[in-house]
This record gives sequence, C-alpha cells and structure tokens, in this order.
Amino acid sequence: DRVVAWVEAAVAAGARLVAGGTASGGVVEPTVLLDVPDGVSAWDEEIFGPVVAVRSVPDLDAAFEVVNHSRYGLHASVFTASLETAFEAVDRIEAGGVIVNEVPGFRSDVMPYGGVKDSGAGREGPRFAIEELTVTRMAVIRPSTSTTSTRRG
Repeated sequence: DRVVAWVEAAVAAGARLVAGGTASGGVVEPTVLLDVPDGVSAWDEEIFGPVVAVRSVPDLDAAFEVVNHSRYGLHASVFTASLETAFEAVDRIEAGGVIVNEVPGFRSDVMPYGGVKDSGAGREGPRFAIEELTVTRMAVIRPSTSTTSTRRG
C-alpha cells in the first residue's frame, strides 16, 4: 500500500507513469516513473519496492548535482564509455562507492562497502568486521628496579 501510495503521489506531483504502478494480491508490479520532481517520497526517499524513478538532466554537471542533492549516498552507478567521465564521477559523486558500468549493488567481500550521509557511517567487509569485533589495548611494562640492577639486556 505504501509503495503504491508513493507512486500515486509522484504522479499527482507531475511525474509520468510509463509502466506499472498498481498492486495485485499484495504484489507491486515493476514500475517506471519519469521526471519525478523533488519533494515527493518516490524521489527523495528509498522506496524499497520495484520502482525506478528517472529524471532527465541537461548535462553531466547537472547529473552530479542531482545525485549529490540526495540525503543518501550508499552507492551510485555511472554508465559511460569515457574514462574521463568515469574518473570525474569518482571524484565528484558523494557516495560510499561509485561503480562504473555495473549496477550499484556490486559488492566484493575484500573491498569496503558502505555509505555516506544518511546511508550510514562505517564500512562492511571482513577487515572492517574484524576491527568492529576487536578491542585494541595498550600495555606498558616497566621493569622493577631490582631487575634492572641485576640483569641487563
């Protein structure tokens, strides 16, 4: 019900519904929304449903601005044949990971995984899990004066 309500609110605010948008038996059909405006949950929040919200932008600078305007920043995908664009995306996008020519859910256990902004802090992966479960301690041992006078070395 919530997902369908968010889709309907986006359409009421000016988004164009090009596929889906309804539910049957508690299952929401895959939905595509175009030109979803700021200020509606289908654009501003994580919908956690089979919905993709698409917005056209005039150029790459505007695309980076739209992405960085989000309060979330887990992973972002950029599809490009340009190495220059790929490096610019890595430099400019505010996200825990920038994935080029692959879906943003890409994950490898040997690589850090995590977000920025309201997508969380910290990283996941074996190294980070070990650090999370480890208590580091310090010990200082000063030899007693009797030991230092009789033994050296």
